[in-house]
Order: sequence, then C-alpha cells, then structure tokens
Amino acid sequence: MQFNKDLNTSIRYVKGIGPKRAKALKARGIETIHDLLYYFPYAYLDLSKVEKISNLRLIVNSGQWVTVIGTVRTFDLLGRPPRQRFVVVLGDDSGTVPIVFFQSVQYFKNAFKQGEMLAVSGKVTDFHNRPQIVHPSIDRLTSTEEGEEDFEGFLHTKGIVPKYGSSEELRDVNLDVKGIRRIMKSLLDNFLGSVIDPLPKDFRERNQLLTLQQSLSNVHFPESQTVLDAARRRLKFDELFSMQLLLALRRKSLKIEMPGIAFHIESTLARQLVDSLPFKLTKAQIRVINEIAADMRSSKPMNRLLQGDVGSGKTVVSLIAMLIAVDNGYQAAFMAPTEILAEQHYKTLANFMGNLPINVRLLVGGQRSKLRGDILEDVRRGSAQIVVGTHALIQEHVKFGRLGFVVIDEQHRFGVAQRIALKEKAFESIDHTPHPDVLVMTATPIPRTLSLTLYGDLDVSIIDELPTNRQSIQTSLKFEFQRESVFQFLRQQIVLGRQAYIVYPLVEESEKMDLKAATESYEMLKSTVFPDLTIGLIHGRMVPNEKDEIMTAFTEGEINILVATTVIEVGVDIPNATVMVIEHAERFGLAQLHQLRGRVGRGHEQSYCILIVPNWMAKLIKRTFTPFIDAEQEEQRKAVRRIQTMLETADGFKIAEIDLELRGPGEFFGTRQSGLPELQIANLVSDLDILSLARREAFQLIEHDPHLRYPEHQQLRKHFEERMKDALAFVQVG
Repeated sequence: MQFNKDLNTSIRYVKGIGPKRAKALKARGIETIHDLLYYFPYAYLDLSKVEKISNLRLIVNSGQWVTVIGTVRTFDLLGRPPRQRFVVVLGDDSGTVPIVFFQSVQYFKNAFKQGEMLAVSGKVTDFHNRPQIVHPSIDRLTSTEEGEEDFEGFLHTKGIVPKYGSSEELRDVNLDVKGIRRIMKSLLDNFLGSVIDPLPKDFRERNQLLTLQQSLSNVHFPESQTVLDAARRRLKFDELFSMQLLLALRRKSLKIEMPGIAFHIESTLARQLVDSLPFKLTKAQIRVINEIAADMRSSKPMNRLLQGDVGSGKTVVSLIAMLIAVDNGYQAAFMAPTEILAEQHYKTLANFMGNLPINVRLLVGGQRSKLRGDILEDVRRGSAQIVVGTHALIQEHVKFGRLGFVVIDEQHRFGVAQRIALKEKAFESIDHTPHPDVLVMTATPIPRTLSLTLYGDLDVSIIDELPTNRQSIQTSLKFEFQRESVFQFLRQQIVLGRQAYIVYPLVEESEKMDLKAATESYEMLKSTVFPDLTIGLIHGRMVPNEKDEIMTAFTEGEINILVATTVIEVGVDIPNATVMVIEHAERFGLAQLHQLRGRVGRGHEQSYCILIVPNWMAKLIKRTFTPFIDAEQEEQRKAVRRIQTMLETADGFKIAEIDLELRGPGEFFGTRQSGLPELQIANLVSDLDILSLARREAFQLIEHDPHLRYPEHQQLRKHFEERMKDALAFVQVG
C-alpha cells in the first residue's frame, strides 16, 4: 500500500487507465482518484458459497448465481459460423460441467490451458437435460504447494462481488463491470493509505462508525455482509453529516452574525385586516401567526418555512406578517414562480385588504413600459408598500426604498441564486436596510426526511387544519371508455349553476404537443360535446392580458368549463368551481394531482375530482406486481400506485411520503435546486435513522465549535474547504 499520494490527482496517471479510459470515465463524472474511490457499486452478487459441480443439477434454471471451482479438462470450438460456440469442460472431484461462450469465440480459442484452475460464476441453465453455465465470470487461480487453491486470486467469482455501472463508452475501452473491478482493486491497493479520515477517533467510536479507510475498502470488496453494512452506514453518515453541517453552519450564521430588524408587532393594519375578514382564522393559523410574530420581534433575521396544504390559508397569514412590516415603515415583497400565480396573489391580497390604505403593486414581465416605469418608481420611492411579482422582482434595475420582509411562494420552484438575489434587494435599498425577515411558503407537503435535509436550517411552521367551510372532495376514477358518462356529469353540474376545469397533461415534455392536445380537445368540446355552453381555454403561450381576461371571465361565472394545460399553474380560488377533471391522470406526478384536486372544494357545495386514465389500466388497478418487472412494468406500477393513492387519501403529508418513495429525493426536490451536495449512497427515504444521528451530531458540533477551530476538527475543516467549496456558498443563503 502506497502513502502520501494526492487524491486530487487525475486518474489519467493511474496505472491501467491512461488518456482514452480517462476520457471515458470523465463522461461519468470521474476525473480524480478521489472520484474513482467514491464510484460505489450499485449492487452486489453474493457468491460466498462454492458449489460442487455434482450439485448444479439441483439448481438448473433457478436464476441463482453460483460459483464452482475446477480444472480445465478439455476445450473445443464447436459448430459452424454463425452458430459457433466455444466450450470448456470444467471438472472437480464430483463431476464436470460445460462452460459455453457464444460470443468472441476466436478469442477464447487461445484463452485457456488444460489443467489450469478456474473459479467460474454464473447462472446454471439446462442443455439436453444437462447443466451448463453460459458466459460466466471467471477468475484464474493458482495452486499452493499443498495443492489448495489460492484465494487471493478471487476478484469476480467469490465472496460478495461488486457490480459497477458501466456504459457503451466505458465498454469500448474495456471498462465493463469486470474491467472496473480490476481497476478498483488496483486503486485501493495503491491509494487507500492516502485517505485521511476527517472524523475524530472519539467521534467515530461514540457513533460506532468504521474508519473511512475501512469503509472504502469494504464498500468495494466486502469481507462479509456485516462489514458491508457497516461500511455503507459510515459512508451514508458522511454524506448526510456534510449536509447537516452545512445547514447548521448556515443557521448559526443567520442567527448570530447577520443583523436583522426588530419589528414592533402590535399592528393596527393587521388588526383591521383580521377584524374585516368574512371568516374566522383557524387555530392552526393563529398558532403560526404567533410563531412568525415572535420571530419578527427578534433582532435576528427570520428564516421560516410555512407549510400548508392547498386552501389552508397561508396567503392571509403571510399578509398579516407583511402588514406588521408595513406598519413599521418597511416594504414587503411577495415572489411567486409564474405570472398567473403572481396575478392571482395580487388580486387576492388586494381583495383581503379592501379599504385599508395600502399601496399594492404587481411587477411581472410583459407589462407596458409606461406602467412598468410607474411601478418601478413607486418601488424605489417606497410608496409601493407591498410588491407582488415573479422573478422580475430580482432584475438589476429594480430598487426598493426600504425592503424589510420577503415572502417566497412555492419556493422549491426557485433556484438558490434567485432566493439570494431577492434577499440582497434589501441591502441595495435606498435606506440600506439590514437582513430582511424571510418567509418561504409551500403548498407541497414535505416529508420529514426532506424537511430535515432541505430546510434543516429553517424554523418550520405547519398549518395542519383546513378552514371549517372547506368541503371534502369526492375523488373517482374513470376509464377512457367511460368518458361520455363524465361529460354527462359535467352537464348536470353546469345545470346546477356550477363550473368545472378540464386539465390536460404535458405530452412527451413538449409544450407544443401539450398545447395541441388541449386546443384540439377544446375545439371538440366546444363544437360537439357542449355546443350550448361557454368553454374557455388557457395556456402558457397566451400573453398576460389574454390570460387575465379568461381568468376574470371564469371568476365571474361567464365561462362554464375552463380547459387548461399544465404549462401554467391553475392557481385560482373560485368557490363556484366544483369539478376538476384530469385527463390522462397517469401522466401526472402525485404532488401535481394533489395540487390540482385542491383547486376545487373552495366553496360550500360538494366538489369532485375525476381522474380519467387509459383503458389498459383497468386490469392493473387491483393487480399486485411481481418483484421481477421490466422498466415499462415499473412505470406502470408507479402510475397505478399514484392513482390508488389519490383514491385512498386526501392527507397531503401521506401523499408526499408516497410521492417521495416513488420518485426518489433527487426528483422530489433536486439537491442541485436546494444548493446542497448530491447524494451518492444515502437515501432520504430509507435512511431516516442515520439522517437523525447525523443531524444531532452536526448541530451539536457547530454549537460548540462554529468555525471548526478546535485541533480535533482541523481535518474536518480541511475536508470542507477542499471538497465542499460550492456548497459553502450555500451557508449565506436564506
């Protein structure tokens, strides 16, 4: 084992790699020795038991991988092209078995020697009532002087064997699974000694963690299943601990080092608003308002996440907080991810405030230049007390007079840079205000594991109670052959004076095709199905004025049925809309389905969500899939699970847990989006216990040594400075 080698060295200079292989590995994101050490197996084969050849007849066609050890008795090239095969007869003291190769037969003609010892691993199949092994993995073994096999020669066929992801580009340079295995073995032999453990010894012992060297060695070539589990636990801990340490650093810097605004929370404006509301706030809303007010009273900047299901009343809670800021002489900014949502929030806030003397302005792209100029001047002077907008709020020419409070709606839709930019608008204010208070809101319920990871630095408030006037929504499933009955039901609802949505999914990720599907259906509904009704169409390519006209007409009841695409958010609150029909519901994500369902049930009348799916799903809805399913069946299984979940529950948090399970954390909220490093081995669904441990240790560590200056933490500090440069910028993000 060689020591003192720089793990940042390019793999090009590693023995056995060279420029061609280095180029192919770079395409997989592997450029340095460190990268290759952390290229973990995606699965393992347990070949720890060596079978006698005579036992192979008992496991023919079982699909079980086995290893046999024997000597080469004979070998020969049989048949004629193109159906030639090369057969090696392998024997031990119990019998013989043919080893068959159908590919690269010319190569194998010169690959074996009579009498040499081989370890062969593969699946046993039947050929004319006799066992055979086709295209197995092979290790060449040497015999000791005592005649026993030399187990040092095993790499592909004994013990727990790693399986690495390969690609066509890697296979072109002979880096298939076996090739990667050989390089990994050489790499560990030569460079493992250069690995320095960033975790102190007492820290590892307290948490029963292997050393980093032990973990890297055993994750690639485990001595047993027990030590493999221990190695994976340590490496998972490292990933999650790094994440939590970043969150702890960020929280500490926000709480200690950044000056904030100490607001007076007794607000005449907020009291007038609450007194004028046509409904009573729920207990959950009041609890959350008190939590936010306590933060605003503090001189430390607020960084709070507000979770609440669709229709739980987050907007009015955020408005009360903004009015407190306005009463203190500050401006408030409300940023939404799309223009239609920004417009909806603008109207909602204006309606809530009624006759309150508050100047609310809307800033979005596509506004007329004169109007935009007036709004920007209002914002700069500070006379625009509440500014609602999209990412237009963070454009360079937008200057605030005195920004003190920021609300970010559906904040997972924004990148880290956009969130930083909105906060920095406060520092650019004419008044040079300190760090503003920040309230980030989401109607997408977040499972606990993701909440701990993505928002572990934030204080969390949850509105877990719906207003008393909210009706439960009846969800039903219909197949394509039942579409006529859905149209009949829609007509019945329209006759009763209600309104409805029909939403179409994104087709093959193409906005043009998405628009085409919705447009063609709109024309068909208008001309054939409901010629006597008023049908509206809204989609993402409309200019703001067109969308505004359609939404206004729908809100005022002039449109009976609104056809929409998913390019836009149907972020409207219309109590009279009681039916949500979702076409091709199997193509929607679970969170999306839940969000769309929440758009009805806003009034006092019974509301309905109808999921229309293809006929092929009829025979799958009740079926339990077998574990061995191909990629297409896997997608079908997930689609069925999403539909069944919608039929079984309306609990947003339960839906979020299942959504996370089905999609995985990378898709649910990408770590790139959150500013955190990506996970390679840890799993936010199944590793909650390790996550909780990592979180506790990380926050305790930063509490006692916030700058990692203690001698025992120097390696950890160095690890962060070398490996987590980009992520450390995340510490400054609110």
